[in-house]
Amino acid sequence: MAGQLAERGHVLIGQSGGPTAVINASLVGAIHEAQRLDAVDGIYGALNGIEGALARRIIDLRRESAATLQALLHTPSAALGSCRYKLQPEDPARAVNLMRELGIRYFLYIGGNDSADTAHRVAQAAEEMGYDLRVIGIPKTIDNDLPVTDHCPGYGSAARFIAMMTQDSARNTEAMPEHYPVKIIEVMGRYAGWLAAAAALGRQKPEDAPHLIYMPEYAFDPNDFLSRVRATVRQRSYCVVVVAEHLADAAGRQLGEAMAQGVDAFGHPLVAGVAQTLVDLVRSELGMRARFDKPGDMQRMSTMHISATDRDEAYQAGRMALRYAVRGVTGKMVTLVRTNGPRYACETGLADLERIANEQKLMPANYVTPDGVNVTPAFLDYVRPLIGDPLPQHATLRGERLQ
Repeated sequence: MAGQLAERGHVLIGQSGGPTAVINASLVGAIHEAQRLDAVDGIYGALNGIEGALARRIIDLRRESAATLQALLHTPSAALGSCRYKLQPEDPARAVNLMRELGIRYFLYIGGNDSADTAHRVAQAAEEMGYDLRVIGIPKTIDNDLPVTDHCPGYGSAARFIAMMTQDSARNTEAMPEHYPVKIIEVMGRYAGWLAAAAALGRQKPEDAPHLIYMPEYAFDPNDFLSRVRATVRQRSYCVVVVAEHLADAAGRQLGEAMAQGVDAFGHPLVAGVAQTLVDLVRSELGMRARFDKPGDMQRMSTMHISATDRDEAYQAGRMALRYAVRGVTGKMVTLVRTNGPRYACETGLADLERIANEQKLMPANYVTPDGVNVTPAFLDYVRPLIGDPLPQHATLRGERLQ
């Protein structure tokens, strides 16, 4: 909701959830905007998100140099430290009382679905307690699964990384198909297939890898999988498969359950082992040698393949979050809105935190081929502008043999 301009006060910024390659760009954007606005006095950072704020681990960001902030634009992970902390019933009121005590009028929280829930509950508590606190969420997630927003800061860079990593790994498999003809690449994405689908961006020709893409929105059929792998190897001598880490069968059993590592604070399973499970399946049922690649945390925060578009939009989301707050907005998340036109352009909007909290946006049906193991041109048109510069083109030899 929007109201009158708040009294001059301090801003508190926190980072939450899995860090990305551009989450710090949002932090810098918010700091730069705070330095510019007369309505903002102190600029504070909560170490390790809301968990650190509740423990009074708060730093003065005005003491950071311009050079540090500029370097932070290109620094991965979460400079303030992150957390996966689920608020306890008494925590929202505790947070509001702390902010009242410290004179904080603006609370910006950078994160994904669960972070939106945290920000929403703090905003509700402030309203119930009669404290004029402006709470704005800043989107962040490589999963690209936040509702309402066209896409999420962090996704474009992770998508670029996955596309190039798949491209490189496939060339290695193609060069030695008799050694390991089947390659399984496991990527993140929780229950949405946006990141796995991005592997298709590396194809230069229709027959290029990845040959199969398995997204968590579609039930995994082991017999169909084996049949497709066998056919691909027969046709091309090798097969590269990209799989999402939360792939599940028709009964809802996740393939990585055998190597599960518990759950996080919000109850999300910490699974591992989808790629290993599929490698074992190929070996036992097809008698083929197989191996897997698993980029792990690198896909979330690597600076090797940052999308400049992604970084610029993350920075803008941070700037606009504080601008909206000072204008009287609270209980909202900044969204990215793709504008119509012959060239890609994006502006910011707003959505209720309640619409974002604990919700997920899955891959729409028109982005996936009818067989559920590939993507359509519509998806490629959607994602290509988000990864920045065009991907490098690999060379292939003409291969003319001596007579």
